[in-house]
Amino acid sequence: MSTPTFDHDNRLLWVERTARLLDSQFRVPGTTWRFGLDPIMGLIPVVGGLPSLAISGILILTMLRHGASGQLVVRMVLNVLLDTVIGAIPVVGNIFDFAYKANDRNVRLLRAHYQEGKHQGSGRGLVLLILLLLLLMGGALVWGAWALWHWARAEWTS
Repeated sequence: MSTPTFDHDNRLLWVERTARLLDSQFRVPGTTWRFGLDPIMGLIPVVGGLPSLAISGILILTMLRHGASGQLVVRMVLNVLLDTVIGAIPVVGNIFDFAYKANDRNVRLLRAHYQEGKHQGSGRGLVLLILLLLLLMGGALVWGAWALWHWARAEWTS
């Protein structure tokens, strides 16, 4: 039995649709500028990026389970990490979130991976991926606690 192509694998098409919803589902009328739910969720202080981070992690795990190599997964995690870390910076991060589109980038990487015939990932990168995601989520939680503490301290002293 041959491995299905990207366009014939419903799980990978689900990944593509979800990535589009997060990064480029909507278009500003009269322009070619697109955005998704990720930058909108990022507008919620402290916790806004966490749902997007969790969904991005699920997308990467799905891509890993269905053909992405460990090396490709590391590139995908770095895309999400960059999006999350810079996206957490007030104002600058919100602008960055509207432009960077880590999930769309990751789907393009996986499509190229499939087109090159490299979609037989071994899954060995799964442990590394889980550790990186846990580190990423831990960093986001620490940053959120730090921001909340500074906000509360400013409120108490004023």
